[in-house]
Amino acid sequence: MTERAADPDSVPGAPSPFPSLPNWRDLGYWPAGDGKMVKPKTVYRTAEFEHTSAADLKAVGELGLITLVDLRTAGERAACPDPVYPDVGPLWLDILKDVPATGGANPTKYVSDPAAIKALTPELAQQMMIDTYRQLIESDSAQKYYSEFYQLMLADDLTPTAFHCTTGKDRTGWAAASFLSLLGVAKNDVYTDYLLTNERLLPALEPLTTPLIKLGAHQDAINAMIGVQKVYLDTAFGLVESGWGGLSNYFDKALGIDAAAQQELRARYLVAG
Repeated sequence: MTERAADPDSVPGAPSPFPSLPNWRDLGYWPAGDGKMVKPKTVYRTAEFEHTSAADLKAVGELGLITLVDLRTAGERAACPDPVYPDVGPLWLDILKDVPATGGANPTKYVSDPAAIKALTPELAQQMMIDTYRQLIESDSAQKYYSEFYQLMLADDLTPTAFHCTTGKDRTGWAAASFLSLLGVAKNDVYTDYLLTNERLLPALEPLTTPLIKLGAHQDAINAMIGVQKVYLDTAFGLVESGWGGLSNYFDKALGIDAAAQQELRARYLVAG
C-alpha cells in the first residue's frame, strides 16, 4: 500500500476533512526545494462558516488553532459572524476596505437584479475579477492588512492559524499564493492549490447558482465570478513584477516584510520533506 493510500491527508492539496467546508485545506506538504516542504497542520485556508455543520465546527475547534483570521469587509462579517472558540484569537483584516462597494467584483446587484443578470457576460465578469485582483495588490488597505497578516505569521505563539474571506478564493487565494511562493513552492504547485477552488467550491455552490441560471444568467459568467481562473493569479503576479520587480521586493517595499523577515518565514514554515 502506498503512503498516499495509507494517509491521504498527508499529501499537498488533500481534500477537506470537513464536508460542509469543501474549500478548507491545509497549506502544508507542498514541496519547496532543497528537500523541504511546507510545515503541515500549521496554516489553513478556508471560506466563511455560514453553512458549516455543528460536527464540522466542533472538529475545527479541535485542531488547536491559535488565530482565526477574517479577511472580509464589515458588511460580510455582520452577515455571517465567525464562530467563537475558546483560546482562539480573532483577527480582522479588511483587505478591500479602500475599495468602493461598487468597485471590483460586486455580485450582489447581479443576484438581486434579473436585468443585470442577463447583461452579465463572461467577458464582463472576468474583467470585474481582474479589477479586484488589481485592488488586492495595489490598494492601500490590501497592502496594510496583508502586511499585518504576515506580521501575525512572524509572531510567537499565534499559529496554527486559519484564514478566510467569503468564498475563500480571492483575498484568501492571494494570501495563500504569496505565502507558498515566498516559501519556494514551485509556480505550478502554487497554481494547482489556487485552482483547486474550482473543483472544491463550484459544485458546493450549485444550489445558489442554479436559480441565477434560471433567471437568464450565463453559466460561464457566473463561474467567472464565483470560481477562479489562471488569468486572475497571473494578473496579481504580473502587477507584483511590474510594480516592484519581483515577489521579494513586493514583500519588502509594499508589505514591510524585509529580507530578514522573509528568511524567518521560511525558517518557521519549512520542514524536512
